[in-house]
Amino acid sequence: MQAVQKKKMDFTEGKVFFKLLRFVLPIIATNLLQTFYNAADMIVVSLSHEENAVGAIGVTGSFLGLILNVLIGFSVGANVVVAREIGAKDKQKTQNAVHTALIMAVIFGFGGMALGLALSKLVLGWMGATGNLLDLAVRYTYIFLLGVPFLALTNYLMAIFRAKGDSKTPLIVLSLAGLLNVGLNLFFVLALKMSVEGVAIATAAANIASFVALILKLRHDDDDTKFSFRKLKIDKQAFKDIVFNGVPAGIQGALFSLSNMLIQSSIVTVNNNSVPAGTEAAPVVNGSSSAGNLESFVYTAMNAVYQGAITITSQNVGAKKLNRVKRILYASLLAVVCVGVIMSGIIFLFRKPLLGLYGVQAVAGDSMATLEYETAIIRFYFILIPYFLFGVMDVCAGVLRGMGKAIVSTVISLVGICGFRVVWLLAVFPAMPTLEIIFVSYPISWVLSEIVMYTMIQILLWRMLKKQEAENKEAQNASANAE
Repeated sequence: MQAVQKKKMDFTEGKVFFKLLRFVLPIIATNLLQTFYNAADMIVVSLSHEENAVGAIGVTGSFLGLILNVLIGFSVGANVVVAREIGAKDKQKTQNAVHTALIMAVIFGFGGMALGLALSKLVLGWMGATGNLLDLAVRYTYIFLLGVPFLALTNYLMAIFRAKGDSKTPLIVLSLAGLLNVGLNLFFVLALKMSVEGVAIATAAANIASFVALILKLRHDDDDTKFSFRKLKIDKQAFKDIVFNGVPAGIQGALFSLSNMLIQSSIVTVNNNSVPAGTEAAPVVNGSSSAGNLESFVYTAMNAVYQGAITITSQNVGAKKLNRVKRILYASLLAVVCVGVIMSGIIFLFRKPLLGLYGVQAVAGDSMATLEYETAIIRFYFILIPYFLFGVMDVCAGVLRGMGKAIVSTVISLVGICGFRVVWLLAVFPAMPTLEIIFVSYPISWVLSEIVMYTMIQILLWRMLKKQEAENKEAQNASANAE
């Protein structure tokens, strides 16, 4: 029991910033390792016999993200609800939330898999993928989707561990699963001469291994979140609370992916306008996909701070310590800016060797290779360098979710990011169909959204504090009258 207690972290007392760092650093390590293993898919597949293999995986990203972001959105709801009940020290409600969340993961995981299998070829074709690029993308997607139910369960389990302050268990499990993923990648691609199907099988196997390890660990934890097959049932209130907090995040993630699909389609358009007619080369798609994969290292590191902001805010709201929320916000903003600037700076500084890992490099006399490299550099200037702005926006969204204002966060994100990008691409891009026009929509949308989110946090927190103050006075008066 003592060993378990050491892992759990109470965020309702003490200094916020250092507790945030202690909690977030293992998540950053977990996310970076997970991203590294995902990047290994593209790096290893670039060694295969398929010329467009890297671009094919890149094309699938926004479509698969459409499915996965919905699942992850609901896992955010589980994080909020479990953390809030832990903060309130309600054992029964914590148990209800844990077991309800896992049943939801199974339902949504299989639903996402079925929907993806039915629509993937149609959607990838709509995005502009044709010929060999489309064939490879569909092959990768079909196999990847078979592992989605286990990926959903893994995300929900990680949310539960983090909700109780244990960020080390996901780090250990995903590290080992990632090593399995890389080993299988190399075996399938180099030894068996497979291509995108090899890395897809490796990813599915790693997801299954992660789920098994996490569920066994939760089954043996001796605390309020302990898992038991006998307790698996849907609690109506827990289901309602998870949906209330998860649906907005899921909708937001889905619409983000829809706007990214439109962006990916626009990138394919630029590619088709840049290569000779009749060729199946995809240098612009490959260059953008490689740069985007490197950017994902920055994203996942900053996303760890976002997850920390959700967990810590939720625990304090559950404990009715609203006066700590501003401190959580400012500590999280400071952390995410530092992480974003440092990570982006490192990647940009070593851009040439890092892009070389994906086979992206300027070659004298090779116009396709040069175009591929130039595409990646243009993306870096417009997205990678100002990427810390996305982290600021993400933290504000996380604090809003932790405050129980998930709908507010979602509406702002949908209008400020998805709505803006869609209008931009439909109105501006056709007149100036260049990569610069596509990529500049990112930082503009981040700034617009974070300004509104920060303002709403201040307004809503002020109202919540006023309401709590009135309730405390009413309770004191009632107690005085009773005496």
